[in-house]
Amino acid sequence: MGGSTFSLSLILVLIASMLAVSMANKDWHFGFNYTNWPFKGGPPQSQNDIPGPRKIVVGGSENWQLNFNYTDWALKNGPFYLNDTLVFKYDPPTNDSTIPHSVYLLPNLGSFLTCDLRKATMVANTTQGGGEGFEFVLKKWQPYYFACGERDGYHCKAGQMKFFVMPLFLQWH
Repeated sequence: MGGSTFSLSLILVLIASMLAVSMANKDWHFGFNYTNWPFKGGPPQSQNDIPGPRKIVVGGSENWQLNFNYTDWALKNGPFYLNDTLVFKYDPPTNDSTIPHSVYLLPNLGSFLTCDLRKATMVANTTQGGGEGFEFVLKKWQPYYFACGERDGYHCKAGQMKFFVMPLFLQWH
């Protein structure tokens, strides 16, 4: 009984921290901000207004590759919003020197933490990341857990090829 209580507590703490991090706004300041006051009337505009859904290349210039910390990348490049598009770019396998990659959507936090691919869904195979990359739209308000599924999860476990996002609501102007 004690082990399951601890596991449940750990999962709840992790979920709470994920939500807190995903909802944190790096440029938020307490109080009233007159910087972007619209003189033509209406409510103040946020400094972080975004004109519409964004296309975000996963990993930035590093793309989707082995030995890059994508969890850290996601924390530094968030928040992510509903209808944003994540673009996974990676080289398709051409010969024995190219390391193949794929993109899996993991079903829950437990699978994410252990890189358990048994109930995961492949959303991009080893060839779909070439060229302009594979695009995944964040359509629902839910946590999305991504991982590379190659080598039976080895890239996820040892190569840090995993991250999660919790898209936020944003009103497009």
